Amino acid sequence: MLPEFVSSLEAGAVTSYLPHLPRPSPPRQRLPVGACDCHFHVFEDAYPYADPRSYTPTPAPMASYVYLKSTLGIDRAVLIQPSVYGRDHALFEAALAAHGAWMRGVAVVYGDTPDSDIARWDRLGARGTRCNALYEGGATLEEMTRVVDRVRPLGWHVQLLVDVARSPRIAIDIAERDVPIVVDHFGHFPVDRGVRDPGFANLVSLVREGRAWVKLSAAYRLTPERRDFSHLQPLVDALLRAGPDRLVWGTDWPHPAMHAPMIDDGVLADAVLDWLSPADRQRVLVDNPTALYWHR
Repeated sequence: MLPEFVSSLEAGAVTSYLPHLPRPSPPRQRLPVGACDCHFHVFEDAYPYADPRSYTPTPAPMASYVYLKSTLGIDRAVLIQPSVYGRDHALFEAALAAHGAWMRGVAVVYGDTPDSDIARWDRLGARGTRCNALYEGGATLEEMTRVVDRVRPLGWHVQLLVDVARSPRIAIDIAERDVPIVVDHFGHFPVDRGVRDPGFANLVSLVREGRAWVKLSAAYRLTPERRDFSHLQPLVDALLRAGPDRLVWGTDWPHPAMHAPMIDDGVLADAVLDWLSPADRQRVLVDNPTALYWHR
């Protein structure tokens, strides 16, 4: 059963949107009731960034995300701890504590993260830990054996930010540790490599075997296109054939480290609606996130 949803306007109206992002346009069609954005971040200067880091984000507060959520018709969301905050989860904790009625989270656990921190994040609604294999500031792959052993008893998954074309074995190696894995952003590889890319083929196999979930998120990271993502349809179709119950969607708002022109998030919502049939929209946008993030 889906949780009772909280009004997307709970944080109050935003009269001026973020200056570095286009004001989001409403999708051409409505998202299904219970739709979940499974990948977003917030950045606030009151919380210090880690050093070293691969980028310094422009501030993107929770109030602006709530405005986006209302405009797109999103009912639930999953907050992802970004690499730029490193070990400091203060903002992550504050956001989950304030918005736990409609939010879940993915933390970043290190090999030496205190047990008390992991337990507190779990109580607040964290359901996974992120392994960053692209940027500085995240957990390293060398730490993952210890990390997996620590989060497995909680039923958490391991979320991988990885280019599956450049590092085709990473997802397989982590999945073999008997823990669910969630791969960000289609596998984060150039779309022109196509469905025959060995790394993407490995990912499809893991989905087919029920050992991996994939986020149909941040389509703009696979292509220079900003308005039309129909050319990603073959990737979506391959993943749907492999396991429609193992796919989720996310905006990647506020699109950190992205170069101009910036994306209109309404275009991203339109893209996922165009990729999916009505039945698959229900699975990908509602049912699958419920199974992955609201299983307890």
